[in-house]
Amino acid sequence: MTDRIAFQGELGAYSHQACRDARPDMEALPCHTFEEVIEAVRSGAAKLAMLPVENTTYGRVADIHRLLPESGLRIIDEAFVRVHISLMALPGTRLDELEKVRAHLVLIPQAASFLEKYGIKGEAYADSAGAAAELSRTRDRTTGVLASDLAAEIYGLEILARHIEDHAHNTTRFLIMAPQADLTRRGEHGMMTTFIFQVRNIPAALYKAMGGFATNGVNMTKLESYMVGGSFTATQFYADIEGHPDDPAVQRALDELGYFTEKLEILGVYPRDPRRD
Repeated sequence: MTDRIAFQGELGAYSHQACRDARPDMEALPCHTFEEVIEAVRSGAAKLAMLPVENTTYGRVADIHRLLPESGLRIIDEAFVRVHISLMALPGTRLDELEKVRAHLVLIPQAASFLEKYGIKGEAYADSAGAAAELSRTRDRTTGVLASDLAAEIYGLEILARHIEDHAHNTTRFLIMAPQADLTRRGEHGMMTTFIFQVRNIPAALYKAMGGFATNGVNMTKLESYMVGGSFTATQFYADIEGHPDDPAVQRALDELGYFTEKLEILGVYPRDPRRD
């Protein structure tokens, strides 16, 4: 199997940065869509997948919770990337030459104060790294790009200003996925278990299902619901808990959960990243 890790976006995207940080020894494989990322691992074109699941500013990534259960892949690690925004342009360009900057729609508001200060207009682009690639081709000295330092490095652009985001907390959490789970690993900072479930159609089913985690002292760090099958009455839940299924407390909590669910599937067991703290 090819020693590659697949991600969605262009080279230089923040997902590419996540690949480089988490698996520096692997070749990063860019894909157009999340579905293509998953298929790359299924087909053997890549060994691992890097998928973003949530951001501290914008919440969960659209459609990702639907894709994870359908993917057939399993989570083996989590990774966190601090989203630093840099303003880049063609080499030799002065800041006062720029009339506009291009970036993914979500990045422009995050640098609003900087852009307003210098009177630069923001223009939405499908992908920030893609905007950097286009600028390197068009050679437009009136246009800049908001993207990662990695994008500037790859496309030969000059960084005019670093870390211009308005807020210092913007971080994206990624999941690293593989064809098979590895339940033998134990992390230095603890373990995480991610699973999905559907509750039975009985009164207070969710309340009862959650009781086992409280009584057994298992910390649930995430619980989200979303519709399945296009029905307003069919609800699936996605959860992250601290601990390993082999831990006695987690085992008891999952056993109790099973009494009130019609479906329970563990998507991954993986080391807890210390950057959670």
